[in-house]
Amino acid sequence: MANKKQEKEHKLHVKEGDKVIVISGKDKGKTGSVKEVIAKDNKVIVEGLNMVTRAQKGNMGQQGGLIKMEAPIDSSKVMLYCSACEKATRIKKQADGNKKVRICKKCGEKLN
Repeated sequence: MANKKQEKEHKLHVKEGDKVIVISGKDKGKTGSVKEVIAKDNKVIVEGLNMVTRAQKGNMGQQGGLIKMEAPIDSSKVMLYCSACEKATRIKKQADGNKKVRICKKCGEKLN
């Protein structure tokens, strides 16, 4: 019963399949879609961005070598991309019947 750190799930502003734009770092200005969300670490994996090269050892049926893959990027370094106004945008949530929808703050269009 000592001080145990409780794992808290973070609520992120992006979800899988969203189109995002990177706002800082080596891939600044590039867009891509979110492939995976890691809420525990507050990170996202964006398709085709933040590429790293890893050395892979060969196994029985697989050949070894250098493999390029996407690395996680902090969620604070990405913003949702509105395809209607073609800009990075913040969102507001609005009730549409029984469910909430995300709306672009700049142009008012629905996002996914």
